[in-house]
Amino acid sequence: MRPIEPRVTWMTKKILTILHQERSSPGRVGRLLVERGFTLDIRKPCLGDELPPTMEDHVGAMIFGGPMSANDDHDGIKREIEWCEVPLKEDKPFFGICLGAQMLARKLGAKVDFHEKGLTEIGYYPLRATEEGRAILDWPDHIYQWHREGFALPSGAVKLAESDTFENQAFRFGRAAFGVQFHPEVTHQMMCRWTTMAAHRLELPGARTRAEHFDGRYQHDSKIRAWLDRFLDHWTGLMNLPGENSQNAKSLAKSES
Repeated sequence: MRPIEPRVTWMTKKILTILHQERSSPGRVGRLLVERGFTLDIRKPCLGDELPPTMEDHVGAMIFGGPMSANDDHDGIKREIEWCEVPLKEDKPFFGICLGAQMLARKLGAKVDFHEKGLTEIGYYPLRATEEGRAILDWPDHIYQWHREGFALPSGAVKLAESDTFENQAFRFGRAAFGVQFHPEVTHQMMCRWTTMAAHRLELPGARTRAEHFDGRYQHDSKIRAWLDRFLDHWTGLMNLPGENSQNAKSLAKSES
C-alpha cells in the first residue's frame, strides 16, 4: 500500500494571506513571495471570507494591516485574533504586519493601545534593531509606518527592533511567528493611494507631510527592500522544518497559563 501523501507539497506552497478591505493588496511582500514560487490564498474575513480550521493546506500565514483596530468589537477582527492560535499551535510560519502584528500580540495576551501623548507614526521614522534582531539579519535604519496604536511586547516574545515613539517595532514568538509594526510591503502606488485617500491622517500629531513620505521613499526604500528580501528568505526557510515538538505551541501554552 502506498503511503498517504501530505496535502501540502512543495508544488503548491500556498500561503494564507489575510487582507482587510476590498482594494487591499499584499503589495511588495506578495510579489516577492510569488517570485519565490508561492501561491497566495487571499482571504478577507472582515468581508465574510472563512478561515481554515487547520493549516493542513498551507505552508504559512500572513495578516496584513488595515484601518480598523485590534481592539474593535467586530466579528471579523475577533475571529482573526482567535484564529492566530492555529498557525502558532501547528508551528507554521506566521507574519503579522501592523494590524496583523497587533492581532498576534493581542492573542498572546499583550495590550494594544494609543500612544500616551496621542502621537502617531505616519511616514518614515528611525528604527533600531536589538541584539537579537541583528543576530537574525541586518535591518534598515528607517522604516515606513502608518499607525496610531502600538503593541506591548507579549510575554515570552523576543524583541527584534524598536523606535523612540512606539518602543516595540518587531518581535518573534517561538520559532516562526513574527510581527512588525511597520509596512515593508508598501509600493509607490500604494503610497500614492494612502496619502491621497487618507490625507486627513497626515494632520495627526507626529505624522509626516505628504512630501516627506515621497522624499523618505527615495532615501530609504532600497534598504527596506533589501531587508525584506533577507527577511522573506529567512521566514520561508522555516517552512520545511519539522513541526513536531513545536516551539510555538509550547510558547503559546506557556503564555496562556
